[in-house]
Amino acid sequence: MTGLIVFAHGSSVPEANDSVRRVTGELRAAGGYENVETAFLEAAKPDLRGAVAKLTALGMRRIVVLPYFLTLGIHLRRDLPRIVAGLEADHPGVRIEVSEPLDGHPALVAILLDRARSAV
Repeated sequence: MTGLIVFAHGSSVPEANDSVRRVTGELRAAGGYENVETAFLEAAKPDLRGAVAKLTALGMRRIVVLPYFLTLGIHLRRDLPRIVAGLEADHPGVRIEVSEPLDGHPALVAILLDRARSAV
């Protein structure tokens, strides 16, 4: 069974974290996925360790981390691979994969176009 984790940076502003949680809920509903969790790198809970623990307790043996980051910056290049390696060591038999960040997805241009049109 596969679980999904929407992984965001996290903020000291609670409403920003709530927004990520809302996106996770919308992903769960729109995709028909039962096992979808939110996780944060810092400043909010749960962290990735907590989200992975929850999914593995539900029997997930494959977890896909969906970075809610625009670009492949330092957190995705350095921090996330280190965290994932540690989690895989802590959860033998569980495969943790990381998808691409949002950068490069064609929908981003459409979103920016929509924002530009509404502002102009």
